[in-house]
Amino acid sequence: MASWGDLAAYVHDTYDVIAAQEDELRILFNFEQFDEDDERTQVIILVREVLDNMHEWVQIASPIGLAANVDLHALLVEVGNSTISCGAAIMGEHVVLRHSLPLVDLDIHEFTDPLALLAGTADRLEEIFFGGDNY
Repeated sequence: MASWGDLAAYVHDTYDVIAAQEDELRILFNFEQFDEDDERTQVIILVREVLDNMHEWVQIASPIGLAANVDLHALLVEVGNSTISCGAAIMGEHVVLRHSLPLVDLDIHEFTDPLALLAGTADRLEEIFFGGDNY
């Protein structure tokens, strides 16, 4: 990858894009691609970030539930014990898992592997802490 435009083109060709803006894509990540009997999905938000007006990054985020409806301490302990490719944050009213990657010299596997890990982790934590698959 060399730019946000390159990544956006790849995402449009590879994933189910459910919304698109200039610097943001929302995809419906389908777990069926790994297991044809698995009908679960997870909303993933990809956002272009520019650091110091020079360096393009992509932020990968997935909402898992409302912050008001969860024991944040327990959630953060679980994230600390069981995830390798994401951190938790509160954005607006939602708890999200997110990960960021620089776009310059980004190999496609450096994007797809963390994306899949984040989606799977978000889906699992959503089930554990929010009791379902709402996102």
